Amino acid sequence: MPPPPLPAIPAAALAPFGLLLLLIAVMPLTPPRVKHVWDRFYPAVSLGLAALVAAYYLVVVPGGALALDHTLGDYASFICLIGSLFVVAGGIHLRVKGEATPAVNVAFLAVGAVIANLIGTTGASMVLVRPWIRMNKVRASAYHVVFFIFLVSNVGGSLTPIGDPPLFLGYLRGVPFFWLAQHVLGPWFAAVGLILAAFYVLDRRSFHRMPARLQATAAAEGETWRFEGAVNLLFLLVIIAAVFLPPRPLLREAVMLAAAAFSYLVTPRAVHEENQFSFGPVKEVALLFAGIFVTMLPALDYLTAHGPAFGLVHPLQYYFASGALSSVLDNAPTYVNFLQLAQATAATQFPAAFAGAATPFAQTAALLAHQPRYVIGVSLGSVFFGAMTYIGNGPNFMVKSIAHEAGVHCPSFVAYLARYSLPILLPILALVGWLFL
Repeated sequence: MPPPPLPAIPAAALAPFGLLLLLIAVMPLTPPRVKHVWDRFYPAVSLGLAALVAAYYLVVVPGGALALDHTLGDYASFICLIGSLFVVAGGIHLRVKGEATPAVNVAFLAVGAVIANLIGTTGASMVLVRPWIRMNKVRASAYHVVFFIFLVSNVGGSLTPIGDPPLFLGYLRGVPFFWLAQHVLGPWFAAVGLILAAFYVLDRRSFHRMPARLQATAAAEGETWRFEGAVNLLFLLVIIAAVFLPPRPLLREAVMLAAAAFSYLVTPRAVHEENQFSFGPVKEVALLFAGIFVTMLPALDYLTAHGPAFGLVHPLQYYFASGALSSVLDNAPTYVNFLQLAQATAATQFPAAFAGAATPFAQTAALLAHQPRYVIGVSLGSVFFGAMTYIGNGPNFMVKSIAHEAGVHCPSFVAYLARYSLPILLPILALVGWLFL
């Protein structure tokens, strides 16, 4: 039985959501003393804001308890997937010796872009960033970090729901698992290919500035690879298979968590130490997204009521609008809000198709049937533009932190934008959007 219609949501109810996103975006960039306070109290802030919205829905909103229950179910599925992939990826270690040539680097990033769709951008970033730094140890510089973030931490993972968190939220709302792979291969190849071409130009110039002796050594030695933690590939397959299980209460989540637990227990301690594995990052994600999922409820209902007034009626508008917000906010809630906006807009264009669509799955099915390019625009915009800044996607800061600890120079927030995102990435993404949307 569908839930009763929700009353009009006042704009003031969106304040906790906006405040939480603002804090997540700004606080990591503050001076160390201020950031230390945030690191200590962010769980209380996130859960406190979530409690305010939950109380509002339970007390004021008719049918709010059911909406809250659905949201918490989505959160459980989301965090179990992200957490289990994080744990399994932490048990896989690649050892690399030698110095990479530009061609080897391009191949490595291309493979990383593919792998991101299998173990997620977070998992792929964790597994590959240290080998990436080691294989470029003689000349690793800012652009190596930035282009790794562009491709492995963001753009590469746009083909499957496992690839990036926003797409898994779409899967939970009814976008079929292979739908994106069938519809966005063209823009994916174009974006990945153009970014790799830009990287090759920069890397070839850097390589030829090396002393001739080092160039000859790199070309002659090639790479020596050693793979550790192979048993975790089995657990990775279990997690992927769990995504396709029927949506029975906690079945999918239980299988994912069991795979993660066994992975952690059987992985040798030396592998975890090599990866500097800890539960800190996934704990932070779990606490912050608990707040995000609950506080975005009023935003979703507000968009349902007022979405058509925004006037977004072309796929390219959804691509750039969702991309603009994904550049400065986390791209998972951005995706959900623009998917909701797309549904509300399509409902005014095709009222008969949406008349009987009472559930989120039914609304998504109607949207895919009548305005599929809206979904393509939101999906690509949310994932691609997460690479525009350090705060656009969770793995970005993680990669920056690991590279900094390894002694690699990382550009500042402003330099990242001014030297790489705006002059290189933005024109590529704009061209891809114009060509395909």
